[in-house]
Amino acid sequence: MHKPESGKLDVPGATLHYEVRGSGPLLLLIPGGAGDAGMYAGMAGVLADAGYTVASFDPRALSRSRLHVPLGDQRVAEWSEDARLLIDHLSPDEPASVLGCSAGAIVALDLLARHPDRVHRLIAHEPPLLELLDDPAPHKALFADVREVFRAEGVGAAMARFSEGMTGDRPTDRPTDRDPMELPPEIQEMASRMHANQPVFLEHMLVPFSSTVPEVEALRNAATKLVPAAAHESRDLPPLYGPIARLASLVGRPLEEFPGGHLGAVERPREFAERMLTVLDGPA
Repeated sequence: MHKPESGKLDVPGATLHYEVRGSGPLLLLIPGGAGDAGMYAGMAGVLADAGYTVASFDPRALSRSRLHVPLGDQRVAEWSEDARLLIDHLSPDEPASVLGCSAGAIVALDLLARHPDRVHRLIAHEPPLLELLDDPAPHKALFADVREVFRAEGVGAAMARFSEGMTGDRPTDRPTDRDPMELPPEIQEMASRMHANQPVFLEHMLVPFSSTVPEVEALRNAATKLVPAAAHESRDLPPLYGPIARLASLVGRPLEEFPGGHLGAVERPREFAERMLTVLDGPA
């Protein structure tokens, strides 16, 4: 059992809360959506047992990380710079392996494009980079509508609109929307923090992050370090599966499928971690 050690890192405009487990080469886990370092608690021990120093953090403006500037729309470049500074802090002499999921994968890809020298290998799991789709317009309209529903009616209505737009189901019909007490014990502690983070995600992250245009040429130049990843269960969800499948094609890398759905790292943490180890330890 690896209990995390927590720390604080001052970065431009914010102070980041981070958590570290284990020893060995650094493996940085970048959370997505309204999640924080607790998003990966269910699998961090498996990864630490495999010989990694496993680190994650609460992104700026979320949970236990604090902004020192007024809250506004969040910028992917700032978040990726935060990740780079954390790598420099925890592994100054060696590059890190990196996992990013969802919005965290958008950040991870920006990190790889800007600082390939600080990355050993990077798994980008389902970044909703809508501009990579052949027809991003309907999906961009959905995300913008979700933000408007949040502004008018609040978090619950916005998440219902998001779920209906993505899958046609009400949130209670989806296996990913289980009661918090059914979640793995390590994740339960994050549930209240994640709920408190939802307004930041819906107002200041969802639209600007998903509208980001990735630096495809820079990623092509660093392609041997990139592992494009998606969930088998997301094949019929174009805004989740489609962008990373297209990016894999653009940079000439195979698309690796991972267990579970978009939240596989939370819902099936051991299987997800074991799949991670396979691709991290495999040939470039």
